[in-house]
Amino acid sequence: MKARHLPGGPVVFSAGEAERIALARRFAIPSIERLEAELEFEPDEDHVDAIVAWGTLRAKVTQNCAITAEPFPVSIDEDVRIRFVAEKLQEFDEDEEIELAEDEYDEIAYMGDTFDVGEAIAQSLALAIDPFACGPDADAARQESGLDKPVATGPFAALAGLKKD
Repeated sequence: MKARHLPGGPVVFSAGEAERIALARRFAIPSIERLEAELEFEPDEDHVDAIVAWGTLRAKVTQNCAITAEPFPVSIDEDVRIRFVAEKLQEFDEDEEIELAEDEYDEIAYMGDTFDVGEAIAQSLALAIDPFACGPDADAARQESGLDKPVATGPFAALAGLKKD
């Protein structure tokens, strides 16, 4: 999208089948059945070369359960806040970890006079996917394998394993 020619109202972006397949592969999940974002854009009042976008990201994905590895469907409905910043405006160390408050914008750099809304939506989806999501059979699998039992801790926990019945 051109930074100088922003739309006057909300814009809906939808990923096509090839894009969803590529993103599912990129994010190491079985599939993305639906991905769309409705965003509004306006110039950032604080910086001449920055654009803010906000709206909603909606997706239907299939993930693998972190416990059973079985696939299960997940619906995502997230508010999105993105600030596209001209590369020369970014003022942070790339190795520095940055914590954002819920009302702050994720920042994405752009060069020239265009910014990549599709990549911004993809990155927002990546942040919305729970890497440790548990499917409907996770509790039963935990119970069956004994993962739901508390683990003994403390100075004598290792000695308890040596105790004869």
